[in-house]
Amino acid sequence: EINKRLQRVVMIIKLLADQVLILETMTPMDFMDFRDHLSTASGFQSLQFRLLENKLGLKTEHRVRYNRSHYREVYKNKEDEFAQLVKSEEEPSLCDLIQSWLERTPGLDESGFSFTKKYQTTVNRLLEDILKDAESEPNTQVKETLVSSYKKKREQYDTIFDVEKHNALIARGERRFSFGALQGALMISLYREEPLFHLPHQVLQALMDIDSLITKWRYNHVLLVQRMLGSSQIGTGGSSGYHYLRSTLSERYKVFLDLFNISTFLIPRDMLPPLTSEMKSTLKSWRDNTL
Repeated sequence: EINKRLQRVVMIIKLLADQVLILETMTPMDFMDFRDHLSTASGFQSLQFRLLENKLGLKTEHRVRYNRSHYREVYKNKEDEFAQLVKSEEEPSLCDLIQSWLERTPGLDESGFSFTKKYQTTVNRLLEDILKDAESEPNTQVKETLVSSYKKKREQYDTIFDVEKHNALIARGERRFSFGALQGALMISLYREEPLFHLPHQVLQALMDIDSLITKWRYNHVLLVQRMLGSSQIGTGGSSGYHYLRSTLSERYKVFLDLFNISTFLIPRDMLPPLTSEMKSTLKSWRDNTL
């Protein structure tokens, strides 16, 4: 049911993103004919769009400041709307619920399959092979490049095994998920062919689709604004127009950023830690629908 609803959301946002293409058939002169009737109206700064962002899990600290002010400032004289925004920030978001669910992924517990330890052992072996190949390279320049590449890979993998390094990335806005949630997402991605990971993997893919389509909508909107208003005019909602909208295209607006970056940590199928008979049995019968 969860996957069905997410797929429905994907189709709705896809339709919204494609509607911009219709608006692009107007000329700037056509737009000028009715722009004044919009007054201060702005779909991008509408209450509904802000609620959507908050319910997905966009954090205030990741937002670009609107006219150098908190995004809620626009609603300070609208008591009901302001209250809705505050409530949407305080309630668990979709991202929060997804993280809680991923943290319960079977196989993460150290007393059981202990996925992280087995995965780390495999990664260490993989990195050792990379280093050996680099050190055996006769060409000095190529060797330096390979060794540098090895060090970068080692640093990347360290962030997925070291909680403190992981939390430092969260503090810098480069990660969103908790340490346990990221481990769960990685395990599901690596073992997605196991029967009980089929649907969870589809859920993760749908979340990335939603994030991608919202980014696509933002991008289409930015191009439309530049086409109709140029790069210097003020937006209908009082923002700096094109420049403000363009600033929202950065990765800081991706709620499920970590899912996009999971591919960085994938390893070849033939190197996956083999599942124990107990773990295989668990993945055939485990159920957790409490998302």
